[in-house]
Amino acid sequence: MTTDSPARSIFLCAGCTGLAYFAVGLPLAVLPGWALKLGFGPVVAGFLISAQYVATVLSRIVVGPMIDRSGPRRAIVLGFVCCLGAGITTVAALWITAPMAAMAVMMASRILLGFSESLVSTSAMAWGIMQLGAHQSARMISWNGIATYAAIAGGAPAGVWIFGLGGVMALGVALLLLGAAGLAFVWPQPAARVPSAQRWPMRTVFGAVLPFGAALAMATVGFGVITSFVTLYFNAFGWADAWMALTAFGCAFIVSRLLFVRSVARHGGLPVSAVFIAVELAGLAIMAAAPSAHLAIAGAAVTGFGFAMVFPALGVLVIERVPEQSRGTALSTFALFIDVALCLTGPLAGALAQHATYAAPFGGAAIGAGLALGMVALLMLRPKPQP
Repeated sequence: MTTDSPARSIFLCAGCTGLAYFAVGLPLAVLPGWALKLGFGPVVAGFLISAQYVATVLSRIVVGPMIDRSGPRRAIVLGFVCCLGAGITTVAALWITAPMAAMAVMMASRILLGFSESLVSTSAMAWGIMQLGAHQSARMISWNGIATYAAIAGGAPAGVWIFGLGGVMALGVALLLLGAAGLAFVWPQPAARVPSAQRWPMRTVFGAVLPFGAALAMATVGFGVITSFVTLYFNAFGWADAWMALTAFGCAFIVSRLLFVRSVARHGGLPVSAVFIAVELAGLAIMAAAPSAHLAIAGAAVTGFGFAMVFPALGVLVIERVPEQSRGTALSTFALFIDVALCLTGPLAGALAQHATYAAPFGGAAIGAGLALGMVALLMLRPKPQP
């Protein structure tokens, strides 16, 4: 990658993220229904979605140090190779007749896609910050997030359409093509310069990230519930077009980032995160009590609008607290809190839905947002660290 302009750096890095998350978005609206047709219950359906985040959690441990040691390009290439593997295993699940074996192979596909997400998304964001500098980190994080949720918003309906055309086979071929496109996109780019100074140990980085990551994790529960259960939630009430809720979430997320990308620099990370977590909480409450599909879709949009600014607002504070040579590890550790939240949300929300109603997980997510708001309030009361 060259540094011709900030726009070029943003385009190349966000482009990698967009391809990776389009692949992530493709199965979201179709795999829960596929699991139910095989005879599995909502807990297994939820875990099928969350299996991706299990792999993402595990890979975060090595992705950050890999970025700091050898630069982000190598991790991005490996990530798109994993996307290719996810396509191959998805196709393989088509040829297996035993439900348990087919589910196991599809779980393997989800795990590979989780590795791909972690490797590409964190590395692309770190790559952009290396090119633009720490003073542009909020801008890079915001545009990377726009690419993320634009891709998910487009990937969900595209996945429904592709699955309708050719079922599991078409879905697997689409993942294969996205992995190949990603490799073709990033392979010609030169590696970024890697700082040679001594890096912080992981425990020190984790301690610096922990308070902000904990707030981020609680705020992420709402996103996890929407991605894991909005399809089953709509089906339980006899509503059509569940993909519209995912798309509404993604579109509102993008609008929020575009409108408020400069708010962190103007008002500070903690005040901005507090306001937007409160908006997210309101959206989840709307979804939990929605009497119609239209209102549930509106609640998803409000949730996405609020959740949009939580990561960049808190992420800038994380970047400010670590030296340049440890930022890859810091970003990976910070994103780990999202992955842990998403990993746990699917099975827990599934258990809640099984013992209550399919609206109950959204009420639980609203409580999580309330806890995140309380954590941010406590952080605002702490004295500011000295430079």
